[in-house]
Amino acid sequence: MAIEVIRDWRGLSASQKGAAVAVGAFDGVHRGHQAVIASARKAADELAVPLGVVSFHPHPRRLFQPDVAPFGLMTPEQMARALDALGVDRLYLLPFDREMASLTDEAFAREVLSEGLGIKHAAVGFDFTFGKGRSGSPDLLTQYGQRLGFSVSVTERKDDADGLKLSSSAVREALKAGDMTRATAILGRPFAIEGTVIHGDKRGRTIGIPTANIAMPAYMRPAYGVYATRTRLPDGRVVNGVANLGIRPMYEIEDPLLEVWLFDFDESLYDQTVETELVAFLRGEMKFDGLDALKVQIDEDARQARAILG
Repeated sequence: MAIEVIRDWRGLSASQKGAAVAVGAFDGVHRGHQAVIASARKAADELAVPLGVVSFHPHPRRLFQPDVAPFGLMTPEQMARALDALGVDRLYLLPFDREMASLTDEAFAREVLSEGLGIKHAAVGFDFTFGKGRSGSPDLLTQYGQRLGFSVSVTERKDDADGLKLSSSAVREALKAGDMTRATAILGRPFAIEGTVIHGDKRGRTIGIPTANIAMPAYMRPAYGVYATRTRLPDGRVVNGVANLGIRPMYEIEDPLLEVWLFDFDESLYDQTVETELVAFLRGEMKFDGLDALKVQIDEDARQARAILG
């Protein structure tokens, strides 16, 4: 990747400052986010400065609601890759901790954006808030920018052809409903789960269907069931497959697991990091009378997945 990832606003060198930035959580880097980044790109081109994105890790909601169910749409690594593909030069992935949360809106604009990052321009969405108690607004940021020496652009709400908001919450709703077509349309690419391949119970091997098992602790839970998938391996190869996401009613595992059967593939992937796109939702989770019935259904799932994936 060409993108530079910077994980603080304090103690930066002059060469790491001075960008035109899009500011926000950007979980998913969906098409609405991409419109904000496009606004920052326009400013970066006009000012002849690098294009940056300012985001936060962990997501602010994780600090304020530590017991909330997992809701993430991507890992920081996936975010960096998505932004790299958009031509972003720098990702400022700022630590969102008690210190950051305690900053007033004026202190955030002055200490973080102006003094820390030395930004030349800030592009934000229409609903952007910042500072303690989310007291800051785009209008307030514009006023601070005039005083501190950076310009501000505000991107209005972006709707799709159906008039529905292009938002992270809309992506989550689509994923919970198993509507992968809609989720993909909002994101601009299929939703993907990245994780390390772990050892499972190896039951699949007993019926000739070995799976790569991936835990998904930080991700939101899409509809449990079976998906047609594409998995990117560490060496860049992409392998079609079919996957079960959920708790497997036959065995009632405690934490949801993504179990991917990679078609025409027999290499070991243990302890390697892979990324699996959920391309299409085939069916919900089911209970079976035994392994024979399970295998018959999986063969049918695989037939459908191959037809969809081509």
